[in-house]
Amino acid sequence: MYGFNTFVVQLLVLIDAKKPVVAAIEGLALGGGLELALGCHARIAVPNSQLGLPELSLGIIPGSGGTQRLPRLVGLSKAVEMMMSSRPITAEEGKNIGLIDAIVPSQELLKASQQLALDIVGGVKPWLRSLYRTDKLGSLSEARDTLKMARHQVKQTYKNMPQHHACLDVIEEGVIRGGYDGVLKEAKVFKEIVLSDTAKGLFNVFFAQRATTKVPNVTDLGLKPRPVRKVAVIGGGLMGSGIATALILSNIYVVLKEINSEYLQKGIKAIEANIRSLVSRNKLLQDSADKALLMLKGVLDYSEFKNMEMVIEAVIENIPLKQKLFSEIEEACSPHCILASNTSTIDLNIIGEKTGSQHRIVGAHFFSPAHVMPLLEIVRTNKTSPQVILDLMTVGKIIKKVPVVVGNCTGFAVNRTFFPYSQGAHILVNLGVDIFRIDQLISNFGLPMGPFQLQDLAGYGVFVATSKEFSTSFADRTFQSPLLELLMKDGRNGKNNGKGYYIYEKGNKPTPDPSVLPIIQESRRLTNIMPGGKPISVTDQEIVEMILFPVVNEACRVLDEGVVVRASDLDLASVLGMSFPSYRGGIVFWADTVGADHVYKSLKKWSEEYGNFYRPSRFLEERATRGIPLSAPASEISTSRSRL
Repeated sequence: MYGFNTFVVQLLVLIDAKKPVVAAIEGLALGGGLELALGCHARIAVPNSQLGLPELSLGIIPGSGGTQRLPRLVGLSKAVEMMMSSRPITAEEGKNIGLIDAIVPSQELLKASQQLALDIVGGVKPWLRSLYRTDKLGSLSEARDTLKMARHQVKQTYKNMPQHHACLDVIEEGVIRGGYDGVLKEAKVFKEIVLSDTAKGLFNVFFAQRATTKVPNVTDLGLKPRPVRKVAVIGGGLMGSGIATALILSNIYVVLKEINSEYLQKGIKAIEANIRSLVSRNKLLQDSADKALLMLKGVLDYSEFKNMEMVIEAVIENIPLKQKLFSEIEEACSPHCILASNTSTIDLNIIGEKTGSQHRIVGAHFFSPAHVMPLLEIVRTNKTSPQVILDLMTVGKIIKKVPVVVGNCTGFAVNRTFFPYSQGAHILVNLGVDIFRIDQLISNFGLPMGPFQLQDLAGYGVFVATSKEFSTSFADRTFQSPLLELLMKDGRNGKNNGKGYYIYEKGNKPTPDPSVLPIIQESRRLTNIMPGGKPISVTDQEIVEMILFPVVNEACRVLDEGVVVRASDLDLASVLGMSFPSYRGGIVFWADTVGADHVYKSLKKWSEEYGNFYRPSRFLEERATRGIPLSAPASEISTSRSRL
């Protein structure tokens, strides 16, 4: 904390200076950078500079006066909006709301800042100390109404996020008692909240994302990424159309291939719908949308593939089909073209075994919807060229994805880690636990929805197909539930046809469907795993743990096998790919906060009661018994052993 305290002291010296201090801003003024500028007597910026206080996204609050000075400069409502959302604004918007005094070209920034300081000294411009301004705060009753409304919105939008409520409390202190008292409370609350589990979790995700740019034997070889400006996408279904959308939005030319005109038109229309949706939600300007669609061309053959720099296969999970396609694109493309597959479960060695180009075969696993979800799982085999991996990492950044490089196995890192998630939920249901209770508890934990509502949303066929892949590869630890097959036999397919675990009516939230209960009873009869034929008695905490601890257990196997470079990669991927709550730091980080010993002992107990699905992995057992965090590098295990 020495550096932070030193910064605060320096800021106080600036504020009390007998000469005016002007902040000259170019580029980014975020967090402490903006707080320093707020403490100055005036601010000048170059066009398109970014200004913001993103601290709440890291689980903390502004700690150098930002909670007090920003409301006094831009007004309470705008300041609360900026801090609660953590989104930056441009210098132009800052000028409009009073945060920036002037905008000048970069080459004039220093001279203009000096002149503004002279104008303040000469009385041409007012000498303003932001902490003591009150003219933009409004009346006390207005301020309280604004903060009350903000608290209501925070309660709805930022569940389990204590930093948002704490920030509003600090702002209110300053409004009621004055800026100086507000700063004192800000410092006190900052020191408390920076030590919270939420802050630790969000910091872990923050640094995990930065660590993904370093991949051993890829980014340390001195290679330079090759430009990828033309990409062919095979398959215009849900995934293929989403991938094509992400590419054209980033000015990458896309050739979309389908097997016939009907499917091709459906794919193109899906891409157009994706673009229209972004425009309607003010995420994209119409002019940009029109330009993006000009980057798309539909084809029915391979004639244009010879000019492609990368091909992404995005067809259904069918091994013979994928093998056939890879043989064809190897023939049609140049010898330098990257051959990528969007498969979510199938071993890449199997996909490419009939080609002679395994050095340029790589997994480009997007998550649905591909143009929205931020994770790109880059899957490498033992034969994949480092150059190909680097090129795909670069493409991922260009299309605004977070690329995480992982190893090759069934399900790769994310889907493999989380395959026990739905299976654990199905075990509980067949043990007599209410599915709607399960969904509610998982939602309360922080995931967007429970496992059964997720199945409704995705459609049952997806889960049945992937379950078969995992049961083949990991037969020793899978649970075969007949429930989904029974639901499909009853004509149900979730939200797709409006019949699932829930009732879906336009304009209303999903509600539990009581007609599904007899089907659940039939599943329980067929599995016959309830002890003595009676539902088990479990606490809310046990339900959450019986679903998520098997996921942690599989994460341990993924770490043990070196499927990910580091534990933080799996943490980040779980947050970005599976919507694991970011404030819990990711699946491995969360397990360490719970304690590896508790996870191990719980799984061991359940494995004795309910079978091999819960059997603890060797990695988990070793870490738990030695008291070493699951996230610790393997070198710490070696060091621990050498001391024995």
